[in-house]
Amino acid sequence: MIVPEYLKPGDNVGIVATAKKVSKGNTVKGIDVLKSWGLNVIPGKSLYDEFHQFAGSDEQRLADFQKMIDDPGIKAIFIARGGYGTTRIIDAIDFTHFEEHPKWICGFSDITALQLHLFNLGISSLHGPMPSFFHSVDQNSLDYLKGYLFGCKEKYEIETHPLNRPGKVSGKLIGGNLSIICHTIGTSSEIDTNGNILFIEDVGEKLYHLDRMMVQLKRAGFLDHLAGLIVGQFSEMEDDKEEFGLDAYEIVYSHIKAYTYPVAFNFPLGHTKLNYPVHVGVDGLLSVSERLVELS
Repeated sequence: MIVPEYLKPGDNVGIVATAKKVSKGNTVKGIDVLKSWGLNVIPGKSLYDEFHQFAGSDEQRLADFQKMIDDPGIKAIFIARGGYGTTRIIDAIDFTHFEEHPKWICGFSDITALQLHLFNLGISSLHGPMPSFFHSVDQNSLDYLKGYLFGCKEKYEIETHPLNRPGKVSGKLIGGNLSIICHTIGTSSEIDTNGNILFIEDVGEKLYHLDRMMVQLKRAGFLDHLAGLIVGQFSEMEDDKEEFGLDAYEIVYSHIKAYTYPVAFNFPLGHTKLNYPVHVGVDGLLSVSERLVELS
């Protein structure tokens, strides 16, 4: 797995929107944070454009992203926000120059589609907070994000959860937004989870939707041969008029309880204030004990 060159003060980085339209005020706040890290921030041409719910038309968003990945002077690309729209353009992206000169792609949520695609190209990326929402995440999450990008090897220690399953394993870290993972099955962005540590999160789904997605992963064999599973935050989940009968974590547990690999619930990643970055594609070490969860 190729790890892009780590950043240093003075580097040029880009910011684009491949999905939903952005709030200019909040995005400017995020750009100011990147500048405070000593980075020169270059906004995409259509960053603040609007086309219905999108940040510009498919053609505009594609052109913005393509220009950034082809520019050898850009050392990292921050996706401003998620939402929906990246999968609409991903098959039209030409990764030829990018594969020759990899750079950091940073984001999460809808950006999971890009990160899974890069995983299949053998290039790592960074799953973590996005500039339009820097203002709503805690300082630790931003410090970890900066640390990863500038070459620090982070180690997380998280409190245990009653549904955890103990064990210690290593494997490549892969995953992200559960909805996107399911929607990439059968496409060129579909991932092989065998022997890897899968991490999942989601937001704003019906509980029965979550169950349906876990059924899909299980039926497709994505849960059978994991090295381990990290269950992040499932926020703003909704029940239906007829109650499903289980909460989000109980639903996930019901589909993985028959396996033996270690599982860590309530990991601080997802659409919440705590959104610790994860280095997608690199070898991780997951240790789950009765007292503590460690990920390095």
